[in-house]
Parts: sequence; structure tokens; C-alpha cells
Amino acid sequence: MTDELITISPIDGREVVRRAYASDAQIAQALANAQGAQPEWHALGITARGRIVEAAVAHFVAAKDEIARAITIQMGRPLRHAPGEVDGFAARARHMIGIAETALAPIAAPAQAGFTRFISREPIGVALTIAPWNYPLLTAVNSIVPALMAGNTVILKHSDQTPLCAELLDRAFRDAGAPRGVFQYLHASHDITQRLIRAPEIGHVSFTGSVRGGRVVEESAAGRFIGVGLELGGNDPAYVREDADLDAAAESLVDGAFFNAGQSCCGIQRIYVARGVHDAFVERAVALTHRYVLGNPLQPDTTLGPVVRARAAAEILDVIEQAVSSGAVNLIDHSHFKNASEGSSMSKSSCYVAPALLTQVDHRMRIMSDECFGPVVGIMPVDSDDQAIALMNDSPYGLTAAAYTQDEAAALRIGRQLRTGTFFMNRCDYLDPALAWTGVKQSGRGVSLSAVGYEQLTQPKSFHLRSL
Repeated sequence: MTDELITISPIDGREVVRRAYASDAQIAQALANAQGAQPEWHALGITARGRIVEAAVAHFVAAKDEIARAITIQMGRPLRHAPGEVDGFAARARHMIGIAETALAPIAAPAQAGFTRFISREPIGVALTIAPWNYPLLTAVNSIVPALMAGNTVILKHSDQTPLCAELLDRAFRDAGAPRGVFQYLHASHDITQRLIRAPEIGHVSFTGSVRGGRVVEESAAGRFIGVGLELGGNDPAYVREDADLDAAAESLVDGAFFNAGQSCCGIQRIYVARGVHDAFVERAVALTHRYVLGNPLQPDTTLGPVVRARAAAEILDVIEQAVSSGAVNLIDHSHFKNASEGSSMSKSSCYVAPALLTQVDHRMRIMSDECFGPVVGIMPVDSDDQAIALMNDSPYGLTAAAYTQDEAAALRIGRQLRTGTFFMNRCDYLDPALAWTGVKQSGRGVSLSAVGYEQLTQPKSFHLRSL
């Protein structure tokens, strides 16, 4: 087993980062620092903590160009899109800072003569954030900022694919004058991360990643009786009703399927379209897909970059091939995306995958039944709202779902019947920091963002005071 992480860029296969994994002594020191700093950090109060966290956000945003380039080089997102993640990071962070005082306010019990009764929200101590590579900032901020605002200290373990993001966040907190031990990062292998989860100093774990990884986190935390927040996979569906604005729906859903090369837990993977408008919708979706420019993400005209690694590309191609061999039709002309291979067909040795838009699909195919982390979407016609609802619910996942319609009452009726963490009308692949981000089924458990997101990063403490 290697004692260092090596980040290979999907752009050209070059090594771009090499770092030693944390030693036992470094881990012990980080845990001690976090635990030692937490009481004083909490004692500062919400306003003072907010000033420091806001200053860290400001320092981070000031380095937007540097951070965007680091994201692109490490995981392959087009450079024209990467700065948007810094903006999203800041927006989420500032929202959570802004609502902290209200979200963390004591809960008063009904008045009772002779008694003072209330519930306070107390920090849990040291929070461990385990963040993935696909949205290295947006996933991390969901737990880091509310954990700090609630009076916890934080240790960040980032993906080996995006270690620079952890280092740049650490620099921002140091530049902001955060006390030693309040925010730290560790470069850690899977084995080291499991040991961190088991460490008695850790009071909560926030994990974003695969279902398999979520199981490992749960197993590592078993018997410790600590909180575990799991934001896992998705196979997110959308429904285009007959009354939808087809131009707007196609533009939204194609972007929802292919942005970030489809590497989004809440990206659209299944689209169900009312039969009467199916062909018209598909025609629009095909035209929009052919507008993408697949290539080197550092080039300004590139709108679709590589997937994270060649192994992931091969898995995506297997999903497409399994669907086609089972009767699906890929409507996208691969010859339009020459960068996907050395010749006219896709190569499984490349990280560059052409987008695929599959019709004549069914739920026996992996594209419609399991998560495919790539630029692939399946489209099926349906004959009613009820059929669409049944098919949308026919999944082991439940992160988000969307309906495209001009009838809000119909959308609410549909949304209430879907087993999902978030329901959208005329939108998809989006997180609103004012709303709870959560999943059902194999999409995980726990909540981040919104006032509700503060609940799992604190513990209630009841005060029952009697006057004599």
C-alpha cells in the first residue's frame, strides 16, 4: 500500500499532485489540536465566529482564478465553468452564516410559572468532513461552514483526486486568522480515513460519495453512537408533461444531464416524456447535445471535458453498450465528437466520452436502474402522470426529481407522490441553500444546508430551572 497520494489529471494523464499521506503523529496532533481548540472557538459566540468564517470565504473568493484552474487540472471540468463553483461555494457559505443565529437560537418551552425551560443547540465537538472530487467545493461547504458556525472544529479529508482544494481552503482560513486547530485538513488513504472515523475525538462524520463508500463509513462508525451524514448516489428522473415549454425543458434537462460531464449525484439520468410531445422533445434534445464541444477543458471553447479517469470512462461506455445491445438507440452522432477517441469510434483508454442520448430504453437496462456517473441519459415515452410517477419511483435511489409543466397544482400533486429528497418544477440539478439537502433510499440519510442542516451538527441540551 502506497504512503502517498498521486493525482493524475484526466486532461492528459500527467501527474499533477503528489503528497504524503498523514503520519500517525500528524493525525494525533490534528485530533488534539481540533479537540483543544473547540471550547474556545465555541466560547467566541456566533457573531465572532461568523466574522472569521466570512473572512475565510472572502480570502477564498479572492483566489477564484487560481482555484478554478486547480479544479480543472485535477478533475477535468471546463475552465469556463470552474469559477462558478467558487461563486456557489461563497453563496452557500454566506447563506449558512446568515441564518446561523436564528437556526442555533434556543427553543423556548411553553411558559410555566416558577420555571425557566428551554433547549439549547450545543456543538458536538470535532466534525470530520469527507469530500469527493466531482464538486470539491460545493460538497465540502455544505458541512464545513455550518459545523464551524455551530461551534465545532473541523477536519477535512478531501478526495485524492482534488487534494489542492483542501490546501486552498486551509490557506483561506489561515489568512482569515482562524485560531489554530479550528479548521484543518489531512491527506488520508481509505484505511487512514476509517481510523479517523473511529477516533474518539471525532463527534460527527459528513460523507459525500458512493453507496459503497457510505457503507464503509457506517461500518467504521458502528458502535460509536456518533452522527453520520451520508449524501450518496443518484439516478435522478425528470418528467416532461404535455403542457411543458419544450424549448425550456430541453435546455434545462440536457444541461442537467451533461454539465460536469454528467458527474453529479443529482444530475439527470432518466427522462420520461408525455407521448404526445416525445418526438418533439427528443428532436430538441438531440440538437442541443450536438452543440457541445468535447475537448481539453483548459481551452476556452470547450463545454464538455473528460470524465475523471479512464476506468470511469470504460464503465460509462459499458453502460451505453449494454443498453444498445438490449435494444436502445443512441441518437448522438459520435463522429461529431472526434476528441472522444483517436479515430471515429470511442476508445476505452481515453477519459473523453461523447455524450449519449438513448431512446427505446427500459428499466432492465443499467442506465435506467443504476447510477451512471457520466454524460449519458435515457428517454422514455409515458402515457400518464401515474405511469411517470411509477417509473420515477422505480429506483433504489431518491435524491432529486423534476417535473416540467405549466401547472403548479399538477406539479405539487406529482411531487407529493415521489420518494425523493428534493422535488423541482421546471428546474433540475441544483441545490438551494435555503432548503434541506437530503436523500431517501440508497441516496443516503441526514441533512445539510438550510436551518435544518444545523440540527445534525449540534446536539440538543435541555435546561429545566425551578425558582424557589
